[in-house]
Amino acid sequence: MKIIIDGIETTASPGETLLDVARGLGIRIPTLCYHEAFGGKGVCRLCMVEVIAGGSARLVASCTYPVTGEIEVRTTTPEIEQIRRNIIMLLHRRAPGSEFIQDLYREYGCPGSVPAADPDERCIMCRLCTNACETLGACAITAVSRGTDKRIDTPYGEASPDCIGCCACAEICPTKAIDVVRTADHYAIWNKEFDMERCAGCGRPFISRPYQAHISELVGQELSGEQLCPVCRKKQAGGVIADVHRNRS
Repeated sequence: MKIIIDGIETTASPGETLLDVARGLGIRIPTLCYHEAFGGKGVCRLCMVEVIAGGSARLVASCTYPVTGEIEVRTTTPEIEQIRRNIIMLLHRRAPGSEFIQDLYREYGCPGSVPAADPDERCIMCRLCTNACETLGACAITAVSRGTDKRIDTPYGEASPDCIGCCACAEICPTKAIDVVRTADHYAIWNKEFDMERCAGCGRPFISRPYQAHISELVGQELSGEQLCPVCRKKQAGGVIADVHRNRS
């Protein structure tokens, strides 16, 4: 079906979100709680856009709004910019220690900063980390406490027996709020230390032993033989493809 985004006419499939359509056109809509692995959650509201249909206009979260008919969309207006600015100011007050939030604060020309309870805080409670943890089947972290004290943590702030050291939570976090302390043979996350398996190619530690065991359980067989890190696997695959091309020429 036909829709118009910022004056650009395009087509969209029924159910496709406005955010996906806009990104397909190269139109940038800022997001924080959205990730391709989980789709839209509509939590941060930073992706608000204006939808005009049937002669009336309303503001919607583009990451969760499905296309169901012919509409016109404006991704930036003075009202939308002010809404985003207000959201960013609130996020900056909560997580002033995040460089990502600091960059947004400057990009949107927010006024002088407001004193925060914790100047080093980086978490914005987008919940991407807990979604990643639950998807992997670990469920080691969750939201605890209430109100302004709400935060992501392990039960009672102690090392969780369910944590497998996959670090998916740290990798998906948009504000880099989850610290991973790495050493030569192990690393620590959420107050828990993990021994690492080394890559057979480069020798770099790249996967925790509990995570390796978890993968073995998921695939239904023991991982055997020499294990390669993602970088070395990519190089190995590139070499195989190059050999195939050489043999064909």
